[in-house]
Amino acid sequence: MKVINLHQEENEIIALAVKNNRQAQQLIYSKYSPKMLSVCRQYIKDLQLAEDVMITAFMKVFVNLGKFEHKGSFEGWIRRTMINECISFIRVQKKVHFIEDSVGFEEADNETDIQFSTEDIQSLIDSLPEGYRIVFNLFVIEGYKHKEIADILGINEGTSKSQFAHARKMLQEQINKLKNYCYGTE
Repeated sequence: MKVINLHQEENEIIALAVKNNRQAQQLIYSKYSPKMLSVCRQYIKDLQLAEDVMITAFMKVFVNLGKFEHKGSFEGWIRRTMINECISFIRVQKKVHFIEDSVGFEEADNETDIQFSTEDIQSLIDSLPEGYRIVFNLFVIEGYKHKEIADILGINEGTSKSQFAHARKMLQEQINKLKNYCYGTE
């Protein structure tokens, strides 16, 4: 019986891309750019700016491709580069402000018969202040722990928790307003 390595083709493409093979780089870009644009869009509201950041991040991916150690997924490695580039872009724009405080929040009623589209959810997340949105995305979507978020953003762990609590509270309030609107009670 012959054992087939499912990742062999990907490894060969990566090896060619490390040697600046443009076709291999194009294959990588074509395969991952739709997902990575979505990642960038989670952090950057403007689609054109998100595309610019994604392209810059892909340049970094190709420059540093030789450093990929084939430990973990290649897509995850690219995703991390995208996230770091988005955070760097936001820092350069100086649009992110973190408020140092600790605030509790109440759990919202999770039962609802209203269905939200992906665009509705993205719009709600987009409406969050920059700091809240970054922490929310890193915690909820990327699965980072608050300690990791604090290290990435250069803030205190408590600030990360506070930003998340504020983001969650704002989203809960927005969802409640939408529910009231849909039910005609507002």
